Amino acid sequence: MNRLKGTGVALITPFHEDLTVDFEGLKKVIDHVAEGGADYLVVLGTTGESATMSKAEKKTVLEAALKYNKGRLPIVYGIGGNNTQAVLEEISDTDFSGIDAILSVSPYYNKPSQAGIIAHYTAVADTSPVPVILYNVPGRTMSNVSYQTTLTLAKHANIIGMKEASGDLSQCMRIAAKMPEDFLLISGDDILTPSMKAIGGSGVISVLANAYPTIFKSICHGNADESREAAFKLLDINPYMYEESNPVGLKCLMNFMGLCGDAVRLPLMKASPRLKENIKANMIK
Repeated sequence: MNRLKGTGVALITPFHEDLTVDFEGLKKVIDHVAEGGADYLVVLGTTGESATMSKAEKKTVLEAALKYNKGRLPIVYGIGGNNTQAVLEEISDTDFSGIDAILSVSPYYNKPSQAGIIAHYTAVADTSPVPVILYNVPGRTMSNVSYQTTLTLAKHANIIGMKEASGDLSQCMRIAAKMPEDFLLISGDDILTPSMKAIGGSGVISVLANAYPTIFKSICHGNADESREAAFKLLDINPYMYEESNPVGLKCLMNFMGLCGDAVRLPLMKASPRLKENIKANMIK
């Protein structure tokens, strides 16, 4: 799984103003991050607004991403949800040609027990024809995947890593201390990537790498000083990426950079005038 170390870019899905998929914009973004030093792509994760896309749209976006990538980078595909059976059916209905792994978010809203999370992920890993990366993001799911649960799931032959976005470094350290040698502990928080790297993390699945892949190349592949200094560059812009929910701020930033439009689908809305001003004022030169 060395191909999935370093910077994974949680790709946005650009939209036209009528909210149809902007495939030309998608190609532009993929070229931008591939040429900027990203290590792999994550297609249709949360940042890709997968929650508001139909099955048909997801299929066409995945096909387009594979086409535009031209085999340059490994591809991780987002498949997750809070209905285990529906997730298993989506896996069974997906053509995994060209897909290296799936990223599967912990069940949201239901607030399952740790035993339920283990059972859910075991079913996903048993069904998936490609390796599975777990995704813990309590701020969105309202339930935390404990370090004990992660370590239990790490024993499954088809579970290869965890994207940890709990923001709890103590929890991450407990995973790092006892995880299998080949398990990928992936930062789910751009700013915390150097800290995760220091405790044994393998990289990041990043939001801001859509805009600044070269900075993340330094964060993930530089020495400790280079990694820290590169991350410091993100301190001012990073909070605005989440102020009105991801990817609202990111799409605003990328629109200013000329990479794609800033349209998002309801219930998200475009960045407010105040947020636009703050993003413009804090863009990295």
